Amino acid sequence: MDALFEPAVGEWKRVSPKLATARRILITVPAAVIALVQLVVVLVLPKTGVWWIGAAVVAVALAVAVWGWLWAGRNQRSWGYAENADDLLVTSGVMFKRLVAIPYGRMQFVDVEAGPLARAYGIATVTLHTASPETAADIPGLPADQATALRNRLTELGEAHGAGV
Repeated sequence: MDALFEPAVGEWKRVSPKLATARRILITVPAAVIALVQLVVVLVLPKTGVWWIGAAVVAVALAVAVWGWLWAGRNQRSWGYAENADDLLVTSGVMFKRLVAIPYGRMQFVDVEAGPLARAYGIATVTLHTASPETAADIPGLPADQATALRNRLTELGEAHGAGV
């Protein structure tokens, strides 16, 4: 069944492992802060009779942090893209796999963006926009130089195939 999600030509180019690191920070740091604040509440107010609510919040926050740590790695490994002669293929997903084929002639513009954490790790997200929102695709976690090169190649290919990039 996974052959359904393989590129016709070549192999998937994978995104940077730094994507997992950035996502782990975005998930685990807030969860850890919530857990620490609630732990202080549990230790300071043990005689109020509602200490168990704080303990439950600590347990949930720690569970979210562990789940987020594991999810970030699996999610990062699921992303990939392949450049064919006439289209760009983008795949993602672990449990629910997705494969999007975007013809170069349908691309309207290519967007590259990076927030503060992504810039600190030297990664960016390339977004391909078409006239139809259903065929737009993101490729997160590309190294900045690879994102720039991909944007330039896609712009050239879009112009060569008659797109309004």
